[in-house]
Amino acid sequence: MTQSITHAGTKPAFRRSPTGLDALFIEVNKALEVLSGAAQATRTNPAGEPDITDAELNESEKKHVAGLMRVNHVGEVCAQALYRGQSIMCKDPQIKQVLLHAAEEEVDHLSWCHDRLGELKSHTSLLNPLWYAGSFTLGVMASVAGVPKNLGFMAETERQVEQHLESHLASLPEQDERSRKIVTQMRDDEIGHRTTAEVNGAEELPVPVKQAMRFMSKIMTTLAYRL
Repeated sequence: MTQSITHAGTKPAFRRSPTGLDALFIEVNKALEVLSGAAQATRTNPAGEPDITDAELNESEKKHVAGLMRVNHVGEVCAQALYRGQSIMCKDPQIKQVLLHAAEEEVDHLSWCHDRLGELKSHTSLLNPLWYAGSFTLGVMASVAGVPKNLGFMAETERQVEQHLESHLASLPEQDERSRKIVTQMRDDEIGHRTTAEVNGAEELPVPVKQAMRFMSKIMTTLAYRL
């Protein structure tokens, strides 16, 4: 029997799934929240702790940090769309809640990256609507493939995101503690999401699919760093 858990070790609450027009309106509203920057975190921003002061960064460093945080913000836009798309056709109510719970935690990341970009006087990606639409479509396709592959897609996505975040931690200026705190917490949460997917029966994806995911991710990160 499949048991749904979160990385914190607690089961997500079960809710009756909306159908028809209600479900459509919920998804449209969620997309607008994400794309407008209105989505709010439920956890405290790791960079918001009183003892963490903003670092002195030169213009080149600020531009680089902003590029990395914009990439991370795009990643969270995609995560929202992916998980909501994956949940929409999921037949297993427990796994559906696992996906939606992960999406809720990704809202925190989205908000934290948005806040950091504001501090750096930079902007979110101009292509966010495109990223959201494409990721939602991929999520629906994964959902139709069945629960094991659906969770396998979640696990592989998080595995690749972990690698991106590790590379960002290596690339961020050492003195930029605010950005580093955010990225570190994001990485830890993504590890939890991957573990949750694996524990709940994720099926490993074929190598060509993994390679295609990496190729698409490379295109996205390259564009998002600049746009």
